[in-house]
Amino acid sequence: MTIPILMPAMSPTMTEGKLGKWLKSEGDAVAAGDLLAEIETDKATMELEAADDGVLGKILIAEGTEGVPVNSAIAVLLEEGEDASAAEQAPSAPPAQPAEPAPPEAAAPPPPPPPTPQASAPSGGERIAASPLARRLSAQAGLDLAGLSGSGPHGRIVKRDIEAALVAGPTQAPASAPVPALLAGERPYTDIPNSSMRKVIAERLTASSRDIPHFLLTIECIIDPLLAMRKDLNARAPEGEGAYTLSVNDFILRAVALALCKVPGANSSWGDEAIRLYDCVDVAVAVSTEGGLITPVIRDADQKGLAEISIEMKDLGARARDGKLTPEEYQGGGFTISNLGMFGIHDFSAIINPPQSCILAIGAGEQRPVVKDGALAVATVMSCTLSSDHRSVDGVLGARFLAAYKGLIEDPLTMLL
Repeated sequence: MTIPILMPAMSPTMTEGKLGKWLKSEGDAVAAGDLLAEIETDKATMELEAADDGVLGKILIAEGTEGVPVNSAIAVLLEEGEDASAAEQAPSAPPAQPAEPAPPEAAAPPPPPPPTPQASAPSGGERIAASPLARRLSAQAGLDLAGLSGSGPHGRIVKRDIEAALVAGPTQAPASAPVPALLAGERPYTDIPNSSMRKVIAERLTASSRDIPHFLLTIECIIDPLLAMRKDLNARAPEGEGAYTLSVNDFILRAVALALCKVPGANSSWGDEAIRLYDCVDVAVAVSTEGGLITPVIRDADQKGLAEISIEMKDLGARARDGKLTPEEYQGGGFTISNLGMFGIHDFSAIINPPQSCILAIGAGEQRPVVKDGALAVATVMSCTLSSDHRSVDGVLGARFLAAYKGLIEDPLTMLL
């Protein structure tokens, strides 16, 4: 009996994903535990493992297909003794929640709609297998269904095939379709399709900016003692196993974790019925990747020293940029740090990462004039701006947190106690 291979749910909130790459080809032998494909979620690329032994009989979903519903069949695995004909006859497993309406019953077809050139059958009289939604979208876009190949069950044309054809451009359109002319004064441009990750980021940050009452507090920290300690500790770092190179961001992360212990109200999230205070100090750090920002989390950051934080953060950052984080490594956290100081940014404000209450934006450490003991001097100063959800972290609570944070940054020896 053939075994359908289904699109897995890589996280509790995942409803669809992109089939990035097949690691096996049709006809390849498969053993349980073998890697079959790379699945792209909204945050990372995960590897799909085989659960059974057999032969990969038929691939139902092509590489690069986006919007594949969770629990829909993406391939068919043949058991021992079965041949390729069994894969051809095997019905595709339906998704748990079909993304598109089922086709009408062949025995009792509805009255035909007004004829449109794009939804009609080809000249040979053979009806094109396409979902009602795909037919409507193709008619609206002026696409000829006869020129498209379907990625649905049994080659049926579905919504994602229409979207892919529109992204591909004029090569998928009928030869007679006119190419839209640029408006007067409009220069040539290129549209880059939004990835699932970009769409999720846009949705979450739009909701955060719209629904959360942000307020900002900025504090300036003198970091010359911190820089001197960093230089000294890096000079003492071991070589080989256990080697580390401390960054300023490692000190910031450690200071934030300890400040949250002193002011636990900032380690919280708003709820309509209650404010949730987190028992653990889990600090997320914004990391820029090719697909957008992702926030790997340092768990129990208050219980880790500078060297451990540095080693763990470098590993998480590297795997975040490669799209290799697991959901457990980037979901959750009670507080976020966003650092643009390495780009020379003086100061900025960041949008809160829901459901958290706070995000700390870090600017560059710069030589600035300061007053010490009544005299003008020069010091390395770093601007830090706290964006807070005023519903759960009001002005006084935010100020108390920044005061605790500033004390640790400006007296870094206290971080080692």
